[in-house]
Amino acid sequence: MKQRWTFRCYPTPEQEQILAQTFGCARFVYNRFLAERTAAYARGERMNYNQSSAALSALKKEPEFAWLNEVSSVPTQQALRHLQTAFRNFFEKRTGYPSFKRKDGKQSAEYTRSGFKFEIGNQRLILAKLGRLKVKWSKHVPVDPTTVTVIRKPSGRYFVSLVVDVTPAPLPETGESVGIDFGISRLATLSTGERVANPKYSNRYQRRLKRQQQALARKTKGSNRYKRQKQRVARVHEKIANSRSDVAKKLAWNLVTRYDTICVEDLNLRGMVKNHALARSLSDAGIGQCIRAIEAKAAMHGKTVVKIDRWFPSSKMCSECGALQESMPLSVRQWTCDCGAHHDRDENAARNILAVGHTVTGRGAGVRLH
Repeated sequence: MKQRWTFRCYPTPEQEQILAQTFGCARFVYNRFLAERTAAYARGERMNYNQSSAALSALKKEPEFAWLNEVSSVPTQQALRHLQTAFRNFFEKRTGYPSFKRKDGKQSAEYTRSGFKFEIGNQRLILAKLGRLKVKWSKHVPVDPTTVTVIRKPSGRYFVSLVVDVTPAPLPETGESVGIDFGISRLATLSTGERVANPKYSNRYQRRLKRQQQALARKTKGSNRYKRQKQRVARVHEKIANSRSDVAKKLAWNLVTRYDTICVEDLNLRGMVKNHALARSLSDAGIGQCIRAIEAKAAMHGKTVVKIDRWFPSSKMCSECGALQESMPLSVRQWTCDCGAHHDRDENAARNILAVGHTVTGRGAGVRLH
């Protein structure tokens, strides 16, 4: 199976200049052909990848765009492939219409096998027209990566992201199963009664972020001090994102080592964040990131993730007698059923999720097996 491994890298000043040119060329190609394909779409025509590639080759021969030949041709060609993927996702209604890439956002350049050389023995990475790149290897890379992406984040830090083929490493079976109800006040509640607190990193770093943003507002836009302060703001955002990712991965690892089957709800998070009263809290909790981390860890280590239908009334149903309540507002955190059972809302939902996962352990109504 394929995994993406990311490492911090430290380009020299000369390499930073070359990377800046490479990022700029890849961004220019993506934006130019997005505009061309949009114009063609408005005329009722379709412009595919092959046509875009031929147009790019012709564009490089024009004196006005000769600077496109100063960098490796691989990242610019990959930019067209990424644009093709973006349009495919749009037409298949998985995402919205492709948007233009910004100069002040995250920059990236992807290299395929023809654009890099990786030496497994001494862990050396050499990129076309860039040379050897200094990388801080946090773990040994035992195989040749299929692609290498160099990333410059708004914080000014550089990373390399490698796509590698790894062999799944199944963990010992425990014979245990668990249901999980994700939420805002608590990140996760397990059917065992265990509760995982929501760290709420946005609130934790709110004061620091506010100070840095106030300092940015006092700078003259476009000045060197403005650019440096903008990076300081981006580093706070990066710290929040990294902390949230760390919680998700640790939770996923904890679950796959203890349980063979993990049952979760198939939440419509995209629709839920449209609720402006909950959008910020939902985004800060990183529920989708947690579920994706659990699925990835489970696939790697031979465990099963069962997704329960999002319309299943897990919160309104009594886990003891099965009675269904007519309504259950979000403000109700504790409730008592007519059978006398007293429930914590989230724990009761987690138990119901586990029960449905046990009832339909394969492919059946209301459950999707991953």
